[in-house]
This record gives sequence, structure tokens and C-alpha cells, in this order.
Amino acid sequence: MSACSEEKQEVPTEKKEPPPLSVEVITVNKEPAPIWIEFTGRTEATKRVEVRARVSGRLEEVLYTEGDYVEKGELLFVLEKDTYEATLERAQAQLQQNQASLKLARADVARYKPLVAEDLAPRATLDQYEAREAELVAAIKSDEAVIKEAELNVSYTEVKAPISGRVSRKLVDVGNIVGYGEQTALTTIVSDNPMYAYFNPTESQFQVMRTYKSQDQMPARVFVSDASNSMVEREALTGKVDFADNRVDAMTGTISMRSLVENDDHSLLEGTFVYVEVMITDQASFLLIPPGAVQEDQQGSYVYVVDEGSTAKRVDIVSGYESRYFLIVTDGLEGGERVVVSGFAKLRGGVKLAPEDVTGEKGVKAVFEKQGMLETEE
Repeated sequence: MSACSEEKQEVPTEKKEPPPLSVEVITVNKEPAPIWIEFTGRTEATKRVEVRARVSGRLEEVLYTEGDYVEKGELLFVLEKDTYEATLERAQAQLQQNQASLKLARADVARYKPLVAEDLAPRATLDQYEAREAELVAAIKSDEAVIKEAELNVSYTEVKAPISGRVSRKLVDVGNIVGYGEQTALTTIVSDNPMYAYFNPTESQFQVMRTYKSQDQMPARVFVSDASNSMVEREALTGKVDFADNRVDAMTGTISMRSLVENDDHSLLEGTFVYVEVMITDQASFLLIPPGAVQEDQQGSYVYVVDEGSTAKRVDIVSGYESRYFLIVTDGLEGGERVVVSGFAKLRGGVKLAPEDVTGEKGVKAVFEKQGMLETEE
């Protein structure tokens, strides 16, 4: 009895290389680009006026809708007029009376002058008539001043908007007596176009702005984060930095600064929490990359670049200022590198890559252009 053994032969298999990893890259170069620094801040109206009653009396009418936008000179409140109109009429009557008396006094002076010249009448009588004439001239000037004051008081019974702006709620209801002993506040008006946005850079940030700014009034953009309400799209408002305080706040170590932005549609309200972006310069050259391209580990910050063999290469970097749009690289990159900006989950050093250049769509300058941050007024 014989047995046959079958030998199993192993067939060698070739290891297949994984396909190149598809990634997006941007080409970085050291070139002039606008450098924007972002701060948080709050808005404040450029003008705030308390509307007060300048005369006393009963409030008879409120002629505006609370919260509306009103124009300068628009009638807001009406106070009772009877007392002030009566005072005006009495002053006008007194003026007419004194004008009639002055007419008679001047006639007496004209009649007595030739008589006194010919010694037909006593000099003392003429002196009395001339004194009466001067007294009435002064009385008429006083009457005119009283009338002017009375006319002003009548006009003050109609309380008008001193500026254009958004008017607050009424502080006094119809029927109440106002103005006795004080100028009663009736409402407030805020002028919100243009609008101020105050922000507080640190002293070192202030020195950077002072040193590198390419314009006396640095361009600014103010916007409200809509992360909590994606249904509302709010565009950034543009303007200029028009104020920097002359001292550092000892409590916070910051300096108060202010931007002035156009608010044509009155959508930005006073007291709103905002982000303020200030463009320091667009003349200096920096090497900028998107913040999302930077990775972190225990050794520090690094990026992946595509080397000559189309493989991923780790490059350690030193970063400078960083914002939501860009990061300044101060060491590690020379310029001309293709930096990877996607596919990080599978990315490792030495991995073969199939890079797609998206500098025109996702480069820092492309982001600036989409955000309207390349359009600055000279």
C-alpha cells in the first residue's frame, strides 16, 4: 500500500502600492498682503441726545411711534400752549400801547421845539417830552425782548427732534405735568449712521499698529457673528479707525480705540457685541498660510508640504500673528512650497500624494478677496 503526498506550492504575490492620497495644496510665497488684526468690541451711537421739556406744563400729545427712525425737526411732543400764548398776546399788546405813546411823545417834542427856540414855551416842558420819548424807546426795546422770549416759550411747547436718529420709548405719559423745577426728560434719540465701534488692543498690539500702519486712518470692518442664527445674513460694515486714546488703562493694560463705520440701513444697533477687523498695512511682505493647515504635536507646530517626489514631508514652523483668516510663518518655510490644506486624517510623512493646487480658491489672498478685505480706500 503506497501513499502519495501532495505538495502545496505557495505562489508569490506582488505587493501593490496604495494609490496616491488626493490632497489640496496651496503655493505659498512671501509677498505683500493686507494684514488684518481682529478685536472684539461694542457699538456706540455717534450722537445721543436727551429730549427734554424746556417749558413747564401738561403733556398733551405724543406724535411718534416708539423705536422709529425720526428726522431732525420732526414734531415729537406737544405741551399745553394756553398760558404761553396768553403771555405772548399780552406782550404784543403792551408793545402796541408803548408804540402809540411814543408816537404822541414824538409829536409833542416836534411841536415844542420851535416854540422853545422862539422863547414861546418853557424849556423844562420840552425836556420832559424828550425824556418821555427816550423812556418809551427803551420800553419798546424791552417789549420786543419780552415778545421774543414769549415766542420762544410758545415754540418750546412743540418739542421737536434735535437730531435725526432712532427714538426711544416715551418717558412721560400724556396728561402728566412736566418741566416744573427741572427740564423733564421725555425720551432719547441716538444717531446710528455712522456708528462707532470701540475696541481695546493691548499696548503691544497698539505699538505694532503704530509702527506698521500704511495709512493714517487704518481701514476697519465691523461685523456681527451670526453663528446663533444662520437665517440672518449680515454683511460687514466698512469704515476707518478715527480715534486712539492717549493712555493705557492701568486695570486692563489696553488702549481704547474706535472705528467709525457706515450704517446706512440702521441694522447695527447701539450696544451690540461685534468683531472689529483693522487693516494695519498692505505694503509689508509676509509669508501667510491658512490657520487650518497647521498641525500641532508635542514637538510643536508643523505643516505638510509636497516634495519633489510628490510625497508628504513634515516641516516644523515658527508662527507669528494668527487670525481666523491667516497665520504668519516666521521660520520654517522659505516660499515656493506647496503646503497641504486637506486630507489630514490619512496624511503621514512619506505618503505618496496626488496634489491639486487650489491657491486661487483657498489661498490666503483668495480668502481676503472673498471677504472683501483687499478693497481698501487710499
